[in-house]
Amino acid sequence: MPGTPLTPSGDPHAPREALILDDVRVTFGRVTALDGLSLSAATGAITAVLGPNGAGKTTMMRCCTSLVSPDSGRIDVLGHAPGSPETTAATGLMPQSAGAWSGIRAGELLQYMAGLHADPIDPDLLIDALAITPFVRTTYRRLSGGQQQAVNLAAALIGRPQLVFLDEPTSGMDPHARHHTWDIIEQMRHDGVSVVLTTHAMDEAQRLADHVWIVDRGKVAVHGTVPELTVEASLEDVFLTHTSDRAAGRN
Repeated sequence: MPGTPLTPSGDPHAPREALILDDVRVTFGRVTALDGLSLSAATGAITAVLGPNGAGKTTMMRCCTSLVSPDSGRIDVLGHAPGSPETTAATGLMPQSAGAWSGIRAGELLQYMAGLHADPIDPDLLIDALAITPFVRTTYRRLSGGQQQAVNLAAALIGRPQLVFLDEPTSGMDPHARHHTWDIIEQMRHDGVSVVLTTHAMDEAQRLADHVWIVDRGKVAVHGTVPELTVEASLEDVFLTHTSDRAAGRN
């Protein structure tokens, strides 16, 4: 896989920030999911968003991919509004789960996803790069959690996105699969792709992220590079200091 770009090189005319959220607010009934969230992700970089369950991470990604409309605030995705033709064609999303795909075989799913794009990556290339071959003929619902994640990642990449959203990309993976996925994500950055990922794994954020945003209760608690955040404490200690365990149910 190294040396074989899975996605095209970054656009030299791309904006400096691939993603900008400015004072974004989202409520679901009486629940405030995002409470004035403001953050950004640099073009061609890996940006990690950390937070406890219910902090608003998944809601944020759904807003950025037009699956949820914010009540107020501004979101720019590659210089355009979420859901615009420009962003739809240039972004990929790896969700935490994709239950709607449960009855389709992994290989058939990727062939279908390829047909939705004008210039897709050859599904066979992704099947090989993400080690999907052993279960390519298995239906999605019969895959293990880690195998489903590999298929979800392939589906997110198949349209050659300039910006890809990865929601807990290595959840359910064994250590070998996690490290292989990290290699893939680092290859994406090498190829100029902007990556925004959520994770609960501190080691994942430390290895991959150019910038880390820690969110709690729907807003940013602290942010910086890993070296900036860990001058006096580990990343996990910083996380625990700036977040609470009372945000359950916010996503």
